[in-house]
Amino acid sequence: MKVLLHVCCGVCAAGAAERLISEGHEIKGFFYNPNIHPQDEYEKRLEAACKVAEEMGFPLVAGLYMPERWFALTQSLKDEPEGGRRCEICFRHRLEVTYQYLQDSDYDLFTTTLTISPHKSATVVNRIGRETGGDRFLERDFKKKAGFQRATQLANEMAIYRQNYCGCVYSMRTD
Repeated sequence: MKVLLHVCCGVCAAGAAERLISEGHEIKGFFYNPNIHPQDEYEKRLEAACKVAEEMGFPLVAGLYMPERWFALTQSLKDEPEGGRRCEICFRHRLEVTYQYLQDSDYDLFTTTLTISPHKSATVVNRIGRETGGDRFLERDFKKKAGFQRATQLANEMAIYRQNYCGCVYSMRTD
């Protein structure tokens, strides 16, 4: 199958891409993350994702960086705890844009690297993916079978930039 992989960062891309490729899928990365702040952090993560794509031999495209759109969706939930309703809105937005990109491509299915993080619920992400793309969403929990550990190992081997927060300005708070 031809799978469009929503990519959140280079570390997660490495683990998810390796798994999908080993399953025999042809993949294309789609980096769409208007939630990442500040812009220099966004650029570091995009650069890392590009490096992974190049080293692993798959194409990667980046959607437009429009943080104002993301803020409009999440501003009213700025005080939500990490992992709460704000995150669900963020996941939904990114998966909807990925699905829109899929519809204009020759790829069969789409999925996301978001499920590789031990800080994100694969159940929630997969539910949103199904609601967004129906049977064109490929459900995965990339953290299973030591997926996050493998992603970290690959990132270390490739000397990929590794961030220490999800990306949004609200997750940078130190409560």
